[in-house]
Amino acid sequence: MLLFRRDRLLLVLALSALLGVDIYFHLWPEIQNRLSRNCDCDGSAPRVENATIFGATTTATTTLHYSGSKLQHLFSHPLYQAPATKPPAQDLLLNAHETIRTHRKKVVSFNRRHRSHHKAQNHTSAFTEASFDFHTPWLQFQLGISKEALYPRSSPVVTQLLEHMSNETVVDADYTPDEKALSGECDCRQIVKPSGTHLKLILYFQDFGKAMFKPMRQKREEETPEDFFYFVDFQRHNAEIAAFHLDRILDFRRVPPVSGRLVNVTQDILEATQNSDLQSVFFVSPANNTCFFSKCLYMCKTEYAVCGDPHMLEGSLSVFLPSLGSAPRLSVPNPWIRSYTFTGKEEWETNPSYCDSVKQLHPYSNTRRLLNMMDLAIFDFLIGNMDRHHYEIFTKFGDDGFLLHLDNARGFGRHSHDEFSILTPLHQCCVVKKDTWLRLNLLALPEYRLSDVMRESLSADPLDTVLTEPHLAALDRRLQKVLEVIDQCVQTYGEEAVLIKDMWRSLQRSH
Repeated sequence: MLLFRRDRLLLVLALSALLGVDIYFHLWPEIQNRLSRNCDCDGSAPRVENATIFGATTTATTTLHYSGSKLQHLFSHPLYQAPATKPPAQDLLLNAHETIRTHRKKVVSFNRRHRSHHKAQNHTSAFTEASFDFHTPWLQFQLGISKEALYPRSSPVVTQLLEHMSNETVVDADYTPDEKALSGECDCRQIVKPSGTHLKLILYFQDFGKAMFKPMRQKREEETPEDFFYFVDFQRHNAEIAAFHLDRILDFRRVPPVSGRLVNVTQDILEATQNSDLQSVFFVSPANNTCFFSKCLYMCKTEYAVCGDPHMLEGSLSVFLPSLGSAPRLSVPNPWIRSYTFTGKEEWETNPSYCDSVKQLHPYSNTRRLLNMMDLAIFDFLIGNMDRHHYEIFTKFGDDGFLLHLDNARGFGRHSHDEFSILTPLHQCCVVKKDTWLRLNLLALPEYRLSDVMRESLSADPLDTVLTEPHLAALDRRLQKVLEVIDQCVQTYGEEAVLIKDMWRSLQRSH
């Protein structure tokens, strides 16, 4: 009897063990999965993968919403995830060892010249030397430039660099090389196009970094007059800032980081510069504000000066790229360049098949270059920039390299008008990177909406209200028009012919 009871006990224990195993490996994982699901009935955190299916491009057909940081939500999406590995050395623009050695020598020479100038001017203030540190953000930014983009997606350097430019001590100021070219001070062959209508300066920082300063010329709420031609329009400092943020949100990463800053024009420019020509264009206005103007082709008079209030002036600071000596760049005319006369027209404006001839020409016979041109056209349409006469590339990367989206100050001029001719390259060629198209679709959804992520991104800039609400609303409107053009292309030529996979980037991901 005792033996029978012991057998039943062993059987019960065996069945209990089997039941426990089944619960642990099958039932409990299912319970955990159900508990972890987002069951909010208001759809506050929907899955977004299905949003990238072709056709789901309009926000009017969905009621999905997202609460929290839309920008963080966007950058956490799989389309924005960074590769796990660092680019190989051959895909980096600069050699770190050579770059550091060169800059150490330049710092010594820079300080020697400035010390001599400081003594010659009999300045009573203490001399501030420039210093050099391998970890300074501007150097880390330059060393991170690769064949894919100006900076990696996941790098914290960009945030550090933006903060650095808005706070670092200014030790010198000077005209830009293209403005010096006007007076024969430098080699014009190195210059894309001498400055004609804008006042801009180079500011040098104590850590030996430097940035392009473009001062405020137009109030935020002012639109470009309808009768203005694009080549005489004012350049806007806030457009440079907004263009950088948009470029990063689109994941192009081809605009150098730009930060807004309030600059003391007396202390940071007039008293810091060693250039006597620059010192000579400063004056005090009848309102007792410190003002200055610039040497240029057209706007060289005091009527076109910019003034502090009485000394403080807001502007944009764009970080410098590596010098042409260490990283040569090639300036290439835009195939869709506009006529810079009052009456002329270019071939692309009258020939609907113009893209067919462009595709036969080097370097646009290279599909990657042509697709990069489509990215540039989309970017320029979104910001309303009609003045893209040239673009630049790093010669090291050849035809497969990305295009630099430089000089965007003529964007965001008219929020009430969408210049559809800027999209002509996309309309005529009907090709676009599939990754670009997927991101545009993503930014058309309410939980990511382009205007919302732009507003959030721009709120981190030191200047208040970089873009007004009408300009932000225009971004959403223009985005829909871009998607409509792509949709028309797909309907005409088919998805495979229009949406082209970026093979180089796919190869990078696979490694």
